[in-house]
Amino acid sequence: MSKRTIYSLITIFLVCGIYVFEAYLTKKEQEAIVKNGLLEKELTNTFFLPTSTTGQVVHHHGYSLSYSEPNEQAEWVAYELKENQLVNSNFKRPYFEIDSTVKTSAAHWRNYKRSGYDRGHLCPAADREFDYNLYVETFLTSNISPQEHEFNAGVWNRLEQKIRYWAKRYRGVYVITGGILKGNMKTIGEERVSVPNQFYKIVMDYNGGNPKALAFLIPHENSTRPLYNFVVSIDSVETLTGIDFFPELEDTIEDKLEASNSYKNWYFN
Repeated sequence: MSKRTIYSLITIFLVCGIYVFEAYLTKKEQEAIVKNGLLEKELTNTFFLPTSTTGQVVHHHGYSLSYSEPNEQAEWVAYELKENQLVNSNFKRPYFEIDSTVKTSAAHWRNYKRSGYDRGHLCPAADREFDYNLYVETFLTSNISPQEHEFNAGVWNRLEQKIRYWAKRYRGVYVITGGILKGNMKTIGEERVSVPNQFYKIVMDYNGGNPKALAFLIPHENSTRPLYNFVVSIDSVETLTGIDFFPELEDTIEDKLEASNSYKNWYFN
């Protein structure tokens, strides 16, 4: 066999190898897209998303949000917390990063530096410890709001822990949370990030065939009062925020859930 023939065969072999490798990469990329799409669909149930008063809804893999540019934070963050996602992984805390998916530009983390306020997570990092990438995603600046440390580590933390308890007890819950971005608020940083005077959290159990929901409205200060003292109707939070929290629910179910401020069907002990 001549050298020319050998070189030709080698060339053909290399070309075929490159073609096969590129086809393999294309297949893997397609699989990754499908996998990410399924993951986003699984973790962000758009059926339960509230309305947006800002027109800027952002979908991440582990949560969705509606960003308020005038206040440089989300007016709401919504996500599901399932029983099998309650994992304590002790991940190393990453740095906060600006959320590049916010078209109007999310606030810079430096606004919080030496402000006297915590970078308070709206979707808690602890609720996403079952997946490292989703855990890191909670450190985007679109997912934080200025919170006093005693509030963040106190009553707000107690409520987050209680919601994890309910996620386990009821095999999963849906959570919507944010600050009340109305009224006379302090601001921090060069971008004038608003400091809410109150924070709300709404939790819905939808797994038992008979949905129930609970809303909390908590002043931005620490408290040792029982959590049920902060229970209000969803209607009252809608009045404060202008947000329709469950617009896709059938009207009779929505009206009943949102008018009630009863917590008797929720296990608080």
